[in-house]
Amino acid sequence: MSATLQLAEQLIARPSVTPVDGGCQDLIAQRLSALGFHCETITSGPADFLVTNLWAKRAVALVKYTSGATHSVASVKTIVFAGHTDVVPTGPLGEWHSAPFTPTHRDGKLFGRGASDMKVSIAAFVVAIEEFIAANPNPQLNIALLLTSDEEGPANDGTVVVCKTLTARGEKFDYCIVGEPTSVERTGDMIKNGRRGTMSGKLTVKGIQGHIAYPHLAQNPIHRVAPALAELVGVEWDKGNAFFPPTTWQVSNIHGGTGASNVIPGHVVIDFNFRFSTESTPESLQSRLTRVLEKYELEYDLTWTVGGLPFLTTPGTLVAAVQEAILEETGITTQLSTAGGTSDGRFIAQICTQVIEMGPPNATIHKINEYVNVADIEPLKNIYRRVLENLDGQAHT
Repeated sequence: MSATLQLAEQLIARPSVTPVDGGCQDLIAQRLSALGFHCETITSGPADFLVTNLWAKRAVALVKYTSGATHSVASVKTIVFAGHTDVVPTGPLGEWHSAPFTPTHRDGKLFGRGASDMKVSIAAFVVAIEEFIAANPNPQLNIALLLTSDEEGPANDGTVVVCKTLTARGEKFDYCIVGEPTSVERTGDMIKNGRRGTMSGKLTVKGIQGHIAYPHLAQNPIHRVAPALAELVGVEWDKGNAFFPPTTWQVSNIHGGTGASNVIPGHVVIDFNFRFSTESTPESLQSRLTRVLEKYELEYDLTWTVGGLPFLTTPGTLVAAVQEAILEETGITTQLSTAGGTSDGRFIAQICTQVIEMGPPNATIHKINEYVNVADIEPLKNIYRRVLENLDGQAHT
């Protein structure tokens, strides 16, 4: 059994449904401490939803030259590996072919909740760092690890809190790899070099409740809002760009009525969401939507929640280092993509100029009988190690 597979199994065996960490971060901290990492646990949130975060960093030691000058720490680049130890709930246990928190092998696959999302990536991070430092005891890179137990949950007390804490200290990163499962068929065939922004709205349109047989004495808010919804469905919010598809607007829920078939409702509540590209801003989208509502003279309340801004890492140092590592390890020319949902990369991108996501195939994430192909595990670890080697090699030139 490889060191990566062994650690992955140890992590899977620790139940860690959001916001529980299950001791995963303690296990990681023990291994990183032995490599000279300073490990710090940052907790956040109420007592009934306490989130555990790990910030671990190995800084380059000051190097004095023969002239007496000291190498500037500020000039040393910092790479951060980021991820989450929490997992989504298992779902019905009877539908699992093996216990979700008992790592199990069948047909060349490792089964268990979190196998793909994302305990194998975390194991690969750690072993890649161990191998890299063993071969390069004095690298010219600061190496850090950021883990949270609140990525699959509300994400209010996880990575965002760590980033705010580090910002207050004046810390910034140069490169970040988030271990989200981004691949499709084989590890390395797709990486995410950005993500769309997400913004939700809750619209309450007011009417006048009344008897359905006397509509002239009432005002049906569903009827009033229907033309506005039809117009909003047809809006082209932007055209996207070379990296992002066009912004989309989708209604997720409509709630109206008392449950009785003979009552005109007094209000209707509509939940909707924007997934937006860098061609739009929250402010521009809000303004355009409210203009449509006002056009139809609706009486309404509207609240907004910006879940994350879009971020984009254009091809540069980090993308090149990752593409080269993937090609060297697998022979695959990787595809860049910004598709899919959000990740904690949206928080990290606020203090790091180059953020990408790269992990194993994602076909079974959040599903019953989640698994990862065992054959994908060592290549993933080797890709992470090669990225460190590539970036360290540039630092020495």
